Amino acid sequence: MASGAVVSACATRTMSIAAAPLPVPVPAPVQPIPAAPQVAKAAPRKVPGNIRPELFKRAVAALDRHSIRVPSHDRIAIADFATPSYRPRFHIVNLGSGEVQSFLVAHGIGSDPEHTGLLHSFSNEINSEATSEGAFLTADYYVGKHGDSQRLLGLDPTNNNAFDRAIVVHSAWYSNTDMVAKHGKLGRSQGCFAVGENELAKVFERLGPGRMIYSAKV
Repeated sequence: MASGAVVSACATRTMSIAAAPLPVPVPAPVQPIPAAPQVAKAAPRKVPGNIRPELFKRAVAALDRHSIRVPSHDRIAIADFATPSYRPRFHIVNLGSGEVQSFLVAHGIGSDPEHTGLLHSFSNEINSEATSEGAFLTADYYVGKHGDSQRLLGLDPTNNNAFDRAIVVHSAWYSNTDMVAKHGKLGRSQGCFAVGENELAKVFERLGPGRMIYSAKV
């Protein structure tokens, strides 16, 4: 409609080009030279005191590597599977402040078939019931056979079967603190990140969807 109006106006104009006054050119305003953009320097990420430096370095490198696929970079979770299960080894780190909250977390049956309390190996195989290594993206919440749970997407070749294996974050009785008091270790999951029943709400509150979990044994 706008182009039609312009054509109509031009068609009814009767002044000839010769009779029309010459337009007085208006000088273009002088545009100031834009200042060079200031490149903000990223704040250095200090290694939190209770996380091993090499593991933290690898976790941050994984976050940088998968930055496009991970919407939120303010906090990450690091599962330190070089640590025995009787110690809090699921660390949720605020990368801005360096604050860390640590929780007990179980590893998979297939990663510790003799139930020693130590993770011996990772696996990405379906039906392995083992913990997988690598970076995971936290996804949506749902209610499943373990109650409130959170789906995970594997971002690396070492854990890209996570969705098909139903590897999730959930709570379990065998990850409660009284298991350590009674048995000196936690029970085992089927590869999921199983935390204590009284800790799940805290984990969900701090982690949330759209963040990264890094699982490794360095």
